[in-house]
Amino acid sequence: MTSTILSVQSSVAYGHVGNSAAVFPLQRLGVEVWPVYTVHFSNHTGYGAWRGPLLAAEDVRDVITGIEERGAMPEIDAVLSGYQGGTQIGDVILDAVARVKEANPEAIYACDPVMGNAKSGCFVHPDIPILLRERVVPKADLITPNQFELGFLTETDPADLETTLASVDKAREMGPSTVLVTSVLRPDRPQNTIEMLAVHGDGAWIVQTPHLPLKANGSGDVTAALFTAHLLETGDAAVALARTVSSVFDLLQTTLDSGRRELQLVQSQEAIAHPQMQFEVTRVR
Repeated sequence: MTSTILSVQSSVAYGHVGNSAAVFPLQRLGVEVWPVYTVHFSNHTGYGAWRGPLLAAEDVRDVITGIEERGAMPEIDAVLSGYQGGTQIGDVILDAVARVKEANPEAIYACDPVMGNAKSGCFVHPDIPILLRERVVPKADLITPNQFELGFLTETDPADLETTLASVDKAREMGPSTVLVTSVLRPDRPQNTIEMLAVHGDGAWIVQTPHLPLKANGSGDVTAALFTAHLLETGDAAVALARTVSSVFDLLQTTLDSGRRELQLVQSQEAIAHPQMQFEVTRVR
């Protein structure tokens, strides 16, 4: 049965971040996606210059209300959100989640709590981490932080597997039942590798891949979207992890080989639709 995802994220005309990174991969998996835009920029802000509007929170709310007026809320299986530009957008997303869950109690809220990364630190407005920690994450069923964001959310310092799992447990105590941790950099890992960790139910699984030398804006948005879709379809976090890591690695490799800055999403669509499953997933709990 086809899943339906309401994805409330940014949009860019040139390149792939936010909904411009999430929608096509989801559609390629056969997921029905209803994108709601929070901004519509010419390009992502990493270039240092961009044009286009930041949409007012009330405009975003109106779009969601219009969907509700079509009687469509019961069809939604998941609400997906990424970078939240301000606290007002956070309020709109939380309101949408509440309305969707009222119409379909089985629906989940998948939140990518975008705040920063280990290399550049926290790059969002100081109000955002507080909003995420105190109000958004407690309402989420699934969160997809990187290791840095996991530490920021839980006010811990995840490093090795033991401390990262302890941080995940603390995050789950806040509300989410499932946590996907990206960009896990254990001190004792083999050189030039990176890992991803999924915790769901009473199990935890980790997968290791080569660490590719590129900064790929939007790769976290693709990761959150794919893992959400695969988890909805299978209910199996280990399978969702294996499929997601396979597709994202091939996407990043294709992007690196292209020599281009933007994700090569269209060129990688077969790897998204048919993951090679080339990496071993290891149960660690």
